Amino acid sequence: MLADFAHTLTPALVACGAGLVIFPWLSPTSTVARIFALGVAATLLVVYMAWRITASLPPAGLTADFIIGIVFLAMEVASLLAALLLLFFLSRTSNRTPEVERNRAWLASLPPPLVDVFICTYNEERSIVERTMIGARAMDYANFRVWVLDDGRREWLRDLSAELGCRYLTRPDNAHAKAGNINHALSHVAALPERPAFISILDADFVPRPQFLARALCLFREPDTAIVQTPQHFINPDPIQINLSAAHAWPDDQRFFFDVILASKDAWGAAFCCGTSSVIRLEHLEKIGGFPTDSVTEDYLLTLRLKERGFRTVYLNEPLTLGLAPEGVKEYLTQRGRWCLGLMQIARGRSGPLSKSSRLTFIDRLSLIDAFLGWTAVYYAKAFGLVIPALYLLLGIRCVAADLGELLAFFLPYFVWQTMTMAWISRGRAMAVMSDVTQLIALPTILRAAVVGLVQPAGQKFHVTAKGGDRSQSFIEWSLFKIYAALLLINVAGLVVTTQSFWGTGPAPEDSLAFAWSWFNTIILTIVCFVCIEKPRHRKAERFQTSGVLPLEFDGSRQSFQLADISITGARLIGCPPAAAGARGVCQLDGGLIPCSIARAVDGGFTITFDESLAARIQAVRNFYQHDYVKPFGDIGAVGVTRALVRRLVE
Repeated sequence: MLADFAHTLTPALVACGAGLVIFPWLSPTSTVARIFALGVAATLLVVYMAWRITASLPPAGLTADFIIGIVFLAMEVASLLAALLLLFFLSRTSNRTPEVERNRAWLASLPPPLVDVFICTYNEERSIVERTMIGARAMDYANFRVWVLDDGRREWLRDLSAELGCRYLTRPDNAHAKAGNINHALSHVAALPERPAFISILDADFVPRPQFLARALCLFREPDTAIVQTPQHFINPDPIQINLSAAHAWPDDQRFFFDVILASKDAWGAAFCCGTSSVIRLEHLEKIGGFPTDSVTEDYLLTLRLKERGFRTVYLNEPLTLGLAPEGVKEYLTQRGRWCLGLMQIARGRSGPLSKSSRLTFIDRLSLIDAFLGWTAVYYAKAFGLVIPALYLLLGIRCVAADLGELLAFFLPYFVWQTMTMAWISRGRAMAVMSDVTQLIALPTILRAAVVGLVQPAGQKFHVTAKGGDRSQSFIEWSLFKIYAALLLINVAGLVVTTQSFWGTGPAPEDSLAFAWSWFNTIILTIVCFVCIEKPRHRKAERFQTSGVLPLEFDGSRQSFQLADISITGARLIGCPPAAAGARGVCQLDGGLIPCSIARAVDGGFTITFDESLAARIQAVRNFYQHDYVKPFGDIGAVGVTRALVRRLVE
């Protein structure tokens, strides 16, 4: 028995050993190394897929075993095809930073082209949109205008725009949501005596860093470049990070997409616009009639319509804007549901991957198929995988005709090598358990959005991702928690029944696969349930560790203190406070003086809060976004993530 088990595990152990030896010597930026590693993963995947198709189906017939088994197999094969496509696109990567450096002299030799910066806003609170306006006005570029596109028609925002030197635009209705708002602004600026050469799109919560325009414009040297897209980085943890107490160990779930996937798509010429943090050539945009309005993901569709006219989207993977990640599970789901719905609308439209009227290239169509399968087959296969082992253990429906040993022999080598390969390429941003958690938390929303988008693509409403608001209370997202708690109980029930049936001997060989599968589901579903428990967020602004010296002046006495951390509302310093709590003074921040007050003494130091006047807020925001306080994640270790999860589950 032990010898048989060891023999079964041999291929997986070989894959693990080979990975441990080989990957430290390979560079993830090398195309040759990527092709080798991903080619091995693809080969092992095909071997597993062939086994699943030819040797794991129940006997054919009008039985629940076969009917459910064939449907699940179809979903799984489609999801494996999505995995193959992902491996294909990841075989290359791009880095356009050297190109930017080469083109800086070219851009400096030109009269600075006029850029109109559009800040798109609907219902965001003042503190959010204000910091974006301040950051936009502080960009280090010679010729730009900032426009606030207010689809909420708020008088206070009109007044604030005037105070901050921004131009203000609104419209009588909200037709076509964000795309309609941008198109209204385009018609306005195109009619001005001084027309812009480029426009830049910023969501209301995305603050540009000073070098944003100067860096992005360097990639417009080629006349067919229509869009330069930059990544979205966040100053706050997303709900998965915060609710699992893992923000220090695990990055937001968009890091894998922006740091790895979009850079690889760019290497294949298949990068696409992601809305905010982009710069667009107006001349090319006008040739397609502005932003398309037949999808709620107008940004991706914009790239496709431009591609059909021979214009490119390129990706500059530099952290040039900082925004807000969804702050709660509900907002997270709203965002993911909109992305899925928009992709389904694109797939059904004239720019879809199988459209005969589209002039998209083969690679662009393949990229669309990759995205389509990622939003459909992958999620539907996940949904089946949550219930199939319980169906077998509780109802005897055996829709996968294999035992655990057979599965391990064919699936485990692929799983081990794939896991190691993705960790190597992404520097830990892709981990098996955390990827499952990220997908499962959005599962019900995605399943519904996919069906709605395919069945009735027209007339769907654009749902804005809410930002801000009171986040000081802990609560449970019951609508989601009930689903996963029920699935968890079903899987646990299957384990209990099986354990009782084979008490003392363990599950029978034919039950072993479902038994192990249910254990895996139980672990993942437990973590997902914890994600549904929203933890409170008490701070008005995120604080970031830093170093340096901050001069303070209180009662005419001037002292310098070591900085421990800082935000846009205050700072923590090391040392004895120079005055009592509540005392008012000034601090010198990047050459400017900001009124401040002592908030309280803390271990080893004290905290100060910056004055809340508009002038002080402008100085604080400019200081924060021109420095590298927000540190990107480097290599991410499985040990650190595991420790964070264990602490959260037992705390």
